[in-house]
Amino acid sequence: MNSEFIQALQDIEREKGIAKEVLIEAIEAALISGYKRNFNSAQNVRVDINRHTGQVRVYARKNVVEEVLDSRLEISLEAAQEIDPNYRIDDIVEIEVTPRDFGRIAAQTAKQVVTQRIREAERGLIYSEFVEREDDIVTGVVQRQDSRFYYIDLGKVEAIMPLTEKMPTDDFKPQDRIKAYIIKVEKTTKGPQIIVSRTHPGLLKRLFELEVPEIYDGVVEIKSVAREAGDRSKIAVHSVNPEVDPVGACVGPKGLRVQTIVNELKGEKIDIVRWSDDPAEYVKNALSPSKVLYVDVNQTDKVTRVIVPDYQLSLAIGKRGQNARLAAKLTGWKIDIKSESQAEQEGIEYPHDAEDEQSVDVSER
Repeated sequence: MNSEFIQALQDIEREKGIAKEVLIEAIEAALISGYKRNFNSAQNVRVDINRHTGQVRVYARKNVVEEVLDSRLEISLEAAQEIDPNYRIDDIVEIEVTPRDFGRIAAQTAKQVVTQRIREAERGLIYSEFVEREDDIVTGVVQRQDSRFYYIDLGKVEAIMPLTEKMPTDDFKPQDRIKAYIIKVEKTTKGPQIIVSRTHPGLLKRLFELEVPEIYDGVVEIKSVAREAGDRSKIAVHSVNPEVDPVGACVGPKGLRVQTIVNELKGEKIDIVRWSDDPAEYVKNALSPSKVLYVDVNQTDKVTRVIVPDYQLSLAIGKRGQNARLAAKLTGWKIDIKSESQAEQEGIEYPHDAEDEQSVDVSER
């Protein structure tokens, strides 16, 4: 190796961000193993690379002792003082033992170490980039599929999407472009492993954040999301500005904003409801699109009893209980739904002049 090699390390430091000293120390450590392997040596050695010329030297390190038992590791005090009269017992003497053809081995080892370190550094940079993007959306190209995963090209790295994380309505083919949500970034021996999902509620939240400027600006807040991917979702929104309608902002002009998200999610129906710090009002809104006559709140058990018109009972409960289930997930309250007739039969009294307010259902728009 020569000064050109040192210059090459300096170039790598500038371009790849890997410190020259780190590379040289790694090469020196690798050359120790290379020396022992190639020259069948059990000596304790040190390899030194000149930081200016690139010249490589190997030094055998020996302990100064009174009686030598292993000449590969020890040197007598008399012999040590012939080198330097200042040596004493237990000092370390270094004797150059650089083989004549060691330069070739050094060059090969250096190339391998530098290549490996560059690869590790690039993996580290990719990991750092994507670990900061956990809980964010990425766009990629489907490469292939096996019995467990979709493999998605993100440009610098390949992500995996377990088949359990695809929506029932997804049917991807190679070269399809898709949006997915990063749920985890892990370090592995082969580089960063990025796991993405299409079913996670976070995907819906991030799509709204990207599509609705008022959410991005912080004027409208997403308070909660409940999702049964590919079928139906509910999202609760709140405006910090009384003059801004949070539901209308999410729906967009002529429903364009929410329709863009519905299209991305392959027709998944989305109910956008107004959040409220009043549990009764919040539960009423969450049961959209059904009408609610009355909500009784049990704060102790965090349970609500909801009365709906007879003709709205099936709508309030939803197909296979989906509407009630999503409303409960959205609000965090247990919801017991009863029709007017059931309430009357059970002797449940409630104000009959309650307003029939309902939140906006945009799923059919």
